[in-house]
Amino acid sequence: MTGEKERASFICVKDTLDGAYPSLVLGINAARQGMESKIFYSFMGLNLVMKGGFDRAKFFPAGVMGAIPGMVSLATGMMKKKIEKANIPSLADLQEMAQIEGVELVACKMTVDMMEIDEKKLIEGVVVWTAEGFLKYAKTCKICLFT
Repeated sequence: MTGEKERASFICVKDTLDGAYPSLVLGINAARQGMESKIFYSFMGLNLVMKGGFDRAKFFPAGVMGAIPGMVSLATGMMKKKIEKANIPSLADLQEMAQIEGVELVACKMTVDMMEIDEKKLIEGVVVWTAEGFLKYAKTCKICLFT
């Protein structure tokens, strides 16, 4: 091996519990295996890296159940209880762990511009990249997953 770290990248486009957990868990585990790890947040996933975004994530039941009034709140509460019972950290805690362990959180420039987001509203440490910049990085990765 040349001494250069292997690289991993993950793409997150959903601001839901089931959209947010996979990229954070995989990003953290890639870093723990000695890899350089980045998570690229685009479209609705960008809401997660805004201040308080991980705390606002919800769980939307599939199909018609998700359309029933109040079901999203009920399902979110149930899912958060299951997460806590399983001793899985909250999304906000995982985000903090990810950054401490060296996972870089990257916001999509096109989405930031399209949604007219003030970059000051992003979590501290989040960088903004163009799609081209992310693709240049992703081409060098051993693992690149759309979560």
